[in-house]
Amino acid sequence: MKKAMSVWAVILLCAVCGTALEAKDSKAQAQAKIRSATTKILNKLYSVNPKAKAAVQQAAGYAVFSATGTKILVAGGGMGKGLAVNTKTKKEVFMKMAEIQAGLGFGIKKFQLVWVFETEALLEKFENSGWEIGGQATAAATTGTSGAAFQGAMAIAPGIWLYQMTDKGVALELTAKGTKYYKDDDLN
Repeated sequence: MKKAMSVWAVILLCAVCGTALEAKDSKAQAQAKIRSATTKILNKLYSVNPKAKAAVQQAAGYAVFSATGTKILVAGGGMGKGLAVNTKTKKEVFMKMAEIQAGLGFGIKKFQLVWVFETEALLEKFENSGWEIGGQATAAATTGTSGAAFQGAMAIAPGIWLYQMTDKGVALELTAKGTKYYKDDDLN
């Protein structure tokens, strides 16, 4: 138990130090970086899954996140930034994500998430209380299929779909994790 607590302390310290060492961009610069990353992630998704473009464009809204996760033995965590967009009103909400993990594994991975919401109510609920607790088993990149429009996406709940892509890194893990998605008060 003491070893597990020590590992968690090291992970927390690394996350805090990493955040403190980031160069502080102006609000406009930070927003521009997130918008640019969102466009790149969507273009990457559309290139590997062309049907996803219609699914995103026809949805009530979507949220795109770029994140990095680390897993060392029995503990891990991750953090990322993203943008939620209402496709009808074009309203943008800048968001953050943080996750903690417990379980066996080792690795570092960069990944991107594209959430698709079929209704505005589901998008607003995600923006205001986007907490996900779940389990995860990762050994290789696999995708599920659910209908032509959402091929390659996972059904998270009725009316909510998730595309996940890895960028760089390898991870082999079996974890229980909690992920919190929340508004970025500094950028909204």
